Amino acid sequence: MGSRQVTAWHGKNITVAGLGVSGISAARALAGLGAVVTVVDGGDSEGHRARAAELEAAGISVRLGDAQTLPEGTDLVVTSPGWKPDSPLFAAAAAAGVDVVGDVEIAWLLRGPDAAPWLAITGTNGKTTTTQMLASILRAAGLRTAAVGNIGTPIIDVVLGEEQYDVLAVELSSYQLHWAPSVRPHSAAVLNLAPDHLDWHGSMEAYAADKGRIYEGNTVACVYNSADKATEDLVVEADVEEGCRAIGFTLGAPGPSMFGVVDGILVDRAFVENRQKNAQELAEVADVNPPAPHNIANALAAAALARAFGVEPRAVRDGLRDFRPDAHRVSHVDEVGGVTYVDDSKATNTHAAEASLAAFEPVVWIAGGLAKGATFDELVQKAAKRLRGVVLMGADRALIAEALARHAPEVPVVDLARTDTGAMLAAVREAAGLAEPGDTVLLAPACASMDMFANYSKRGDAFADAVRELAAEQA
Repeated sequence: MGSRQVTAWHGKNITVAGLGVSGISAARALAGLGAVVTVVDGGDSEGHRARAAELEAAGISVRLGDAQTLPEGTDLVVTSPGWKPDSPLFAAAAAAGVDVVGDVEIAWLLRGPDAAPWLAITGTNGKTTTTQMLASILRAAGLRTAAVGNIGTPIIDVVLGEEQYDVLAVELSSYQLHWAPSVRPHSAAVLNLAPDHLDWHGSMEAYAADKGRIYEGNTVACVYNSADKATEDLVVEADVEEGCRAIGFTLGAPGPSMFGVVDGILVDRAFVENRQKNAQELAEVADVNPPAPHNIANALAAAALARAFGVEPRAVRDGLRDFRPDAHRVSHVDEVGGVTYVDDSKATNTHAAEASLAAFEPVVWIAGGLAKGATFDELVQKAAKRLRGVVLMGADRALIAEALARHAPEVPVVDLARTDTGAMLAAVREAAGLAEPGDTVLLAPACASMDMFANYSKRGDAFADAVRELAAEQA
């Protein structure tokens, strides 16, 4: 950290919105640079007070129970990602002529002159998996890297930490991109776009525009999904550095300047000599774990970003082979009575559930939860032919039941009204009753979990526990 960056922050009055992980990281970092920091949060629980006491011991002011009033004299507001743009605090900042930015923006501004380039990834689904795949490939190439941003260690801590990196794999959510106007990655990918978080962004157009910010200022490659024209449109609209290329990925045979699949092989026709005629083999589909269609697309996007950074083909193969997905992402749980049980609790929206359902046939589908304003007709229409049966649970299960009645009336549906701790076991038992040997029982809820579970991980854990109990019963 040079003296210029320290001087830029010294004595500034900065309000940090939110006492979560990213807010605490930003508050500590900025206070360490000499800023006068006040953290505000609407909560006032025992946990809030404990975190506040730690910050106050470090000389940082904390105001609990009031997230609406802008502290007097504020020069800049740094927000945690989840705070909505129409929050009263931000309205007060706008009225006072005070800028609002996020922790990712601060991390970008705090980078030193020799900072590691960012390879950035966003999309409605697959961000975390693709970012982790990319980091695995970069490590296989012998590069010092970390997966950061919307996952792992707060990005400010990585930027200011003592460890030196050659390149960073950066997952960015639409929330983070909304508050990060200055970020300019080396290369970036938008994996897909589908309606999500519209209550936060206000419209699909605003959501897409925030996703598209990731392409701004790219220097080598803007990676897009050829099966999702909206992602290519964002590339066309982006203001990039001269010489930056649009690189597509497809599950079919790729054209020039694309990545794709030929006879079970992932190939590169973008970063090769004479890309009009030549293709570079990178890895086999079998090297992708799991080799579901949507995950092969993730692997192609990760490979494209790695190749844009100059990584050799062998490292792409080795990195994909080494990669192991996180729990609750199309995770094989067990096989009981000839039926396979798969946990994709992370499928919290219709787009993710659609990708998950497309990977299996026949399927007994366990779905439901908080719909977040989503509709299910298109999802059910696409999945209908592969459904053996459906078990519905959660607050908004009726919305899925209605779509099934319209578009798949022949599919048997179990409507489970239970919300107690035994509800998931009941759902798994009902699904087992519908399934036949060779089928897959798939938890891909297409909904958020918070109506019944603390988060999607707890929901997935409950599913895995229920499957294990079913296996014990049938042993």
